[in-house]
Amino acid sequence: MPSIPSPFTAPYAPDDADIAARLLPAGHLSPAQEARIDRTATRLIEAIRKRDDRLGGVEDMLREFALSTKEGLALMVLAEALLRVPDARTADQFIEDKLGEGDFIHHETKSTAFLVNASAWALGLSARVIQPGETPDGTIGRLVKRLGAPAVRAATRQAMRLMGNHFVLGETIEQALERGGPRSGQQPRYSFDMLGEAARTAADAKRYFDAYASAILTIGKAAGDQALPDRPGISVKLSALHPRFEAVSRERVMRELVPLLLDLARRAKSYDLNFTVDAEEADRLELSLDVIAATLADASLAGWDGFGLAIQAYQKRANAVIDYIDELARAHDRKLTVRLVKGAYWDTEIKRAQERGLDGYPVFTRKAMTDLNFVACARKLLALRPRIFPQFATHNALTVATVLELAGGSGGFEFQRLHGMGEALYEQLAKDHPDIASRTYAPVGSHRDLLAYLVRRLLENGANSSFVAQAADYRVPVPALLQRPADAIARPQQASHAKIPLPCDLFAPERRNSRGIEFGERAALERLLTDIRDETFELKPVTDATPDQVNAAVSAAHAGFAAWSRTPAASRAASLEQAAHLLESRRAHFIALLQREGGKTLDDALSEVREAADFCRYYAAQGRKLFGSETAMPGPTGESNALGLRGRGVFVAISPWNFPLAIFLGQVTAALMASNCVVAKPAEQTPCIAVEAVRLLHEAGIPADVLRLVTGDGRTGAVLTAHPDIAGVVFTGSTEVARAINRTLAAKDGPIVPLIAETGGINAMIADATALPEQVADDVVTSAFRSAGQRCSALRLLFVQEDVADRMIEMIAGAARELRIGDARDVATHVGPVIDEEAKQRLDAHIARMKKEAGLHFAGTAPEGCFVAPHIFELRDAGQLTQEVFGPILHVVRYPAERLGQALAAIDRTGYGLTLGIHSRIDDTVEAIIDRVQVGNIYVNRNMIGAVVGVQPFGGNGLSGTGPKAGGPHYLARFATEQTVTINTAAAGGNAALLAGEE
Repeated sequence: MPSIPSPFTAPYAPDDADIAARLLPAGHLSPAQEARIDRTATRLIEAIRKRDDRLGGVEDMLREFALSTKEGLALMVLAEALLRVPDARTADQFIEDKLGEGDFIHHETKSTAFLVNASAWALGLSARVIQPGETPDGTIGRLVKRLGAPAVRAATRQAMRLMGNHFVLGETIEQALERGGPRSGQQPRYSFDMLGEAARTAADAKRYFDAYASAILTIGKAAGDQALPDRPGISVKLSALHPRFEAVSRERVMRELVPLLLDLARRAKSYDLNFTVDAEEADRLELSLDVIAATLADASLAGWDGFGLAIQAYQKRANAVIDYIDELARAHDRKLTVRLVKGAYWDTEIKRAQERGLDGYPVFTRKAMTDLNFVACARKLLALRPRIFPQFATHNALTVATVLELAGGSGGFEFQRLHGMGEALYEQLAKDHPDIASRTYAPVGSHRDLLAYLVRRLLENGANSSFVAQAADYRVPVPALLQRPADAIARPQQASHAKIPLPCDLFAPERRNSRGIEFGERAALERLLTDIRDETFELKPVTDATPDQVNAAVSAAHAGFAAWSRTPAASRAASLEQAAHLLESRRAHFIALLQREGGKTLDDALSEVREAADFCRYYAAQGRKLFGSETAMPGPTGESNALGLRGRGVFVAISPWNFPLAIFLGQVTAALMASNCVVAKPAEQTPCIAVEAVRLLHEAGIPADVLRLVTGDGRTGAVLTAHPDIAGVVFTGSTEVARAINRTLAAKDGPIVPLIAETGGINAMIADATALPEQVADDVVTSAFRSAGQRCSALRLLFVQEDVADRMIEMIAGAARELRIGDARDVATHVGPVIDEEAKQRLDAHIARMKKEAGLHFAGTAPEGCFVAPHIFELRDAGQLTQEVFGPILHVVRYPAERLGQALAAIDRTGYGLTLGIHSRIDDTVEAIIDRVQVGNIYVNRNMIGAVVGVQPFGGNGLSGTGPKAGGPHYLARFATEQTVTINTAAAGGNAALLAGEE
């Protein structure tokens, strides 16, 4: 028997051109084969276009409401959220908001399909009744509104349900089996998919497991006596079975999830069902295959040919996955099934790779490359029959025709389509090739769950490049739909999308994106962890500077200012860019420093190194533009006017302990780029990181007398800020200390110097009834508890609409319960320590007070040491929270929909204005909140931490700081003075340039 293969590994994001060079030579078949493919595909396309389905399908919906139209986009958002909105007021606002975005009133229905007509009629009726100004907040048309609102709500909800009923086989597995039963004597093949989001809580995972187990039982009892593969099946999503299905939690996942998957597989085996593990995102591929391999290894599954998995052709590792699955099948002497799909979350994969600063993308950026890879994977799978039973999931007529030709007329495979899609294509295929099997992938679940699924299907198939969308468009000639993927690519150099830059080039040509790694790539993570373990230094005590040493540092910097201010901007920028390079080349060293001295988890430490590098490159790029040359100003003839920026002198930079590398370097590099000399004082808790950062800057080319470091506590900072020779202060820390610095600067005689201060905030998030609970839970847990809540931007106060509060709070608390608290150096840790014992005592005291004054929803358990576990309290009123609580403590307030304004007023009353989160699908609500609040950074339908340099300039107002925003285009100018130079160019006898001009 072959040996058990090692865990799967393959390059995560290889070069597209290299893959294309390998695939293109096999991109065409013989002329006779190509001609047969053309004939088959043409016949299938004509069937799609000729079909007049009285009910209608996705093709009809896309033809009627294209996603390139306002109506199509409005319909998509309505479908995604409406049925989960419980209260009438919010539903009315939501309907009016979305219907107002498209012209449903004048929409002329082109389709004869009942589904399309009914939806268009209902939406048009709703749009007619709800006119601008007639929302619950309006002042006119109240009679019409009062009479029309229930009818409008009913009509629009019914339109959504109507669509859902068509695209989902049933709300329960029993309904699905009844609806999917035989119509003409032959039992159709189904693979049932129990709809739902990935589990956020243990309760979610238990509910999904029970649903799968119950479905297997019900399907099995109704399965009949056909032999595999001609039997029904079920699709299982691993992320639905575990609340922390992530690479960094691998040990826990293997310990807890493998037994669950094995249990379900045994149940499926007992009925000889098909059992498919669905595909997950690229960062979960290796973990998914680890779970699958461990499950397959169990001897209890021997003799069963129904186990399988889905493989995504848009992933560059698809071919390697097929090879690995074949190795598993050989090793265990099993027959396995493989569902080959093109892939469902392309946009998410692109964004994730860009955010993480990867070297490339794990998926292809051109659809033609996905199609080309699908055919290559299909060829490989067909060659592995009968050990592998291929299942080709596609609605593309050309792909179907190509697979048929590659199969050579033999069986041992099947096609698959989504329920509600591809019906005309597969009906024609069944007529022409009655011996070819096809299976319907059938979603099962409630209307509330199904509509998010429907939106994803519309997004996949409604894009202009989608075959389904093009096949539904009669303006696209059939020959255009028959273009081979190899011809669309033509050359390896054209394998990548010309308008999608590599993640490292996201900000090109101005600067490089900082480099990150994907923790889901085992080899990359292991290399990083090994490099970190090899950093065996000890943290040495740093002696506090004496007042004399502080004064000497300022004097030395003051003496160095004249030469530094005359250093060309290009030279200063080159030093900062070299610093960024050195940071990334010594990434492991600085991560180890951040973990040991700052208590940072691995993901936080890596993010901080990246942010520090981004600051260096961003300020270098900005400095070249702002300080590289003067700006010519308009004026009369005969004179020149130029505006330039000059350094101020010696800047004092006082940075905090919570971002001891990124904020420290951000302050220092901004001041240096603006021609200033700098005396930097880090937080007393994290001096070693600052020592290493200054050493790196000196190595990068910053002279020693231009950048000086002094260490110590607040008394050292007081000596610095009181020094008569300083020209400015940049500070990040508490509001109280910022006030003290401001008073010190104001009390001094001499020049008035600027204070650039970024302080904290009682940061709030608002979630209304249209928000997706799972997304809210993810973003709240990240915003409130990541970094142990020790971020200036962290969420402190959550306002939840009372109609959905119970469910959302329960999910948030359940998700918080799954966080691992402990040693920050452990890759599986989500919440590390707080900075010191003093901070812990403050937080413990607040928790004790809240337990008396507020309702407790969740209290985590912390290990011994400087740890504070996440807590969630519910307040009677937002006014109970009177100051920033700098730790993993979330305060929740419920609000009625009609009192959103009061919630916003409560945010205003805090006096802070740093960050705000909004979760709503109602654009008018979002815009009204943005217009109302004075907050520096507002995040809509995402988490509210982790501002990216040059993308989300960061800083607040009021008690949260002075501005301008760090990492933004206005920041450097605040470190400089402006100088205007006017020259009378006509002084020497007249304006020669004017006199020489012609009419």
